[in-house]
Amino acid sequence: MVSRRPLNTENPAGSFSRQLEHPNSSTKFSGRLPVALSVNSASAMMMGDDVENGNLGPYQDRPRTFPNMRSKTYTPLIFRILMGINVRVLVILLLLGFGYVFYVGASTSPIIVFVFSVCIVSFLLSIYLTKWVLSKDEGPPEMAQISEAIRDGAEGFFRTQYGTISKMAFLLALVIFAIYLFRSTTPQQESSGLGRATSAYITVAAFLLGALCSGVAGYVGMWVSVRANVRVSSAARRSAREALQVAVRAGGFSALVVVGMAVIGIAILYSTFYVWLGVGSPGSMKVTDLPLLLVGYGFGASFVALFAQLGGGIYTKAADVGADLVGKVEQGIPEDDPRNPAVIADLVGDNVGDCAARGADLFESIAAEIISAMILGGTMAQRCKIEDPSGFILFPLVVHSFDLVVSSIGILSIRSTRDSGVKSAIEDPMTILEKGYSVTIILAVLTFAGSTRWLLYTEQAPSAWLNFALCGLVGIITAYIFVRITKYYTDYKHEPVRTLALSSSTGHGTNIIAGVSLGLESTALPVLVISVSIISAFWLGHTSGLVDETGSPNGGLFGTAVATMGMLSTAAYILTMDMFGPIADNAGGIVEMSQQPESVREITDVLDAVGNTTKATTKGFAIGSAALASFLLFSAYMDEVASFANESFKQVDIAIPEVFIGGLLGSMLIFLFSAWACSAVGRTAQEVVKEVRRQFIERPGIMEYKEKPDYSRCVAIVASASLREMIKPGALAIISPIVVGFVFRVLGHYTGHPLLGAKVVAALLMFATVSGILMALFLNTAGGAWDNAKKFIETGALGGKGSDAHKAAVTGDTVGDPFKDTAGPSLHVLIKMLATITLVMAPVFL
Repeated sequence: MVSRRPLNTENPAGSFSRQLEHPNSSTKFSGRLPVALSVNSASAMMMGDDVENGNLGPYQDRPRTFPNMRSKTYTPLIFRILMGINVRVLVILLLLGFGYVFYVGASTSPIIVFVFSVCIVSFLLSIYLTKWVLSKDEGPPEMAQISEAIRDGAEGFFRTQYGTISKMAFLLALVIFAIYLFRSTTPQQESSGLGRATSAYITVAAFLLGALCSGVAGYVGMWVSVRANVRVSSAARRSAREALQVAVRAGGFSALVVVGMAVIGIAILYSTFYVWLGVGSPGSMKVTDLPLLLVGYGFGASFVALFAQLGGGIYTKAADVGADLVGKVEQGIPEDDPRNPAVIADLVGDNVGDCAARGADLFESIAAEIISAMILGGTMAQRCKIEDPSGFILFPLVVHSFDLVVSSIGILSIRSTRDSGVKSAIEDPMTILEKGYSVTIILAVLTFAGSTRWLLYTEQAPSAWLNFALCGLVGIITAYIFVRITKYYTDYKHEPVRTLALSSSTGHGTNIIAGVSLGLESTALPVLVISVSIISAFWLGHTSGLVDETGSPNGGLFGTAVATMGMLSTAAYILTMDMFGPIADNAGGIVEMSQQPESVREITDVLDAVGNTTKATTKGFAIGSAALASFLLFSAYMDEVASFANESFKQVDIAIPEVFIGGLLGSMLIFLFSAWACSAVGRTAQEVVKEVRRQFIERPGIMEYKEKPDYSRCVAIVASASLREMIKPGALAIISPIVVGFVFRVLGHYTGHPLLGAKVVAALLMFATVSGILMALFLNTAGGAWDNAKKFIETGALGGKGSDAHKAAVTGDTVGDPFKDTAGPSLHVLIKMLATITLVMAPVFL
């Protein structure tokens, strides 16, 4: 096991600085992290005026603190504008905003007013959680200063990354606007007087609003994580339970805001369009057609989430791989050791990759599921001639409103104990989190059943609501089973990960082989669960008693939509567990860098290991929900094509050569996208490895704690490279379906098959969904298993840290890093984005 350098017991607060200060007063360091890590500002910055002028006193006279690497805090423009407004004026503006929201809500439906009320209450609760977390102390000065360095790097990269994404979003908005100006309109739109220009403005506005809200969701996720990490570190000095509670409540704040924004954003957009277009009045649009206008919102959310996940994933895993390969394997130093030049970049990556990106990701997942379910609910209500279709259309919003309620109760159920000192036995954090999840699930079942009786009861089929309640139960059970399956394959308490760890004792190659085989095997059970859930939900909906004019059952697809809602009915608590992981990881890094006692590190190590499992399980949950949501979006796409073409479009025949080629292209897209995402991490990691090696060679005093590493250089490398590398796979995902659909549309025009382009795109979407789900399951589970196999060995098994088995496990972990945190999470976002982009661009294919 690698030995730890003993603390300076006389001055523990200054012990860390003694290890970083250089004894030579004439040496200049490049230690400040840049505020904005743009591609054009990759050069290292000097620490301060005294350093730049060489005014360093003797070593023992220097302040013994971690160098202040911040120059000024970064606050997004919208928040700077709000903070510059007079408080009274701001209060008046807020009251006017609330007044407008409730006015349009009341003019639309009492259901919308209920949704608004729940969302606002959840925002107030999130403010309480924020104040509770921020009231906790930040620990000794060196902890706070390390946290500030991480915060500075994360906020700088966020500003640069989202600045790039916003430029691409505006460019794409112009393209969408041009397409909608020249596209054909549906008969429903023509009859309601909705012209091309109005349709273009509505779609572009929805797209930009979705992109903006997705970006804010990402910022919220990062904002709380960079402030909670040090408070979790400080709480770990007192008790494990308190550290767990701080991390969970910090994640809960982010989760409530993200889910609440997704729900209230769609509700405001829906009610605004309802009032503005005069829906329901004679000669205007029907309420059942209104959800189709929301598709742009989902596309905007998917667009931002994809690039956020790509850029953040490349950043965090390139830094992680570079830090582990040189630090752990070559130099034999512990994880998050302050001597590692890439350690700050690694800790920054946890926030931009796991927190900001995951916030945008879940926001997109909920938005896509709500919109697709609203479309299918409206279509079914129209076909079945339901007198008041608003319940079927607004049902998804109510489900997620109750999600906010039940998840809040689950989050608040996790409390600290009065007497749980550091020296006491550490209670398993996973057990505590699972208890909170069980409370959330039980409440979700009850509220879901009540929602179906309230909104889905109709005189045409009095027992239909019960069938749909059972569909929701199928979805909730599916979510629970998905979490359990992923936990089984990624938690080192279970056999698969322990077997993988054992394979490390015979070398690096056997570790890789065992990890790949474990990932491949892990796809079987989730696919079986998804298959059973889709069939069960479809059959329950099909037998609900809702029939169309011809007497044919028509509730099957809506049954699968309700099952998807059930699966996501605990999304806020799932996101809380997901955010818990990177916050705990960062807390462990801060404890290691500030050289806290071993007992504190033991607590954060346990939290970190559980965080790896929760991240893996929530990614498995996200993949399962993506599969069901993509099925809904695919069905919505076929309905929209039928509306534009004014003819039936219910089947896709893959026996047609062109359609089969579309399927092949869809599968190829998944593999090519994954390859480009992983190779981007590899190329960036190579740059980090070379830089870390260079610093260890040119600054031999680093290993003896006599010279300080140049942290900012590694941060600048991964920041610039991740922004550059995210463009190619992201562009592939956006351009491919549009080009394929347009090319085959032209071919179909000359061969007398007007729907050929739409059919080929449908095949592309279908095959990409199937291939993408399997690939994402493989990448996510294999990566998580490799990570926790390493963690298991680090507990002392098979020789512990520094052993040959540990080095082989580190190799496996570095292979799995781009799998689980870059390619895997990006894939399930890609799948849903392909579905939303085909919905938005459907006129191009006809």
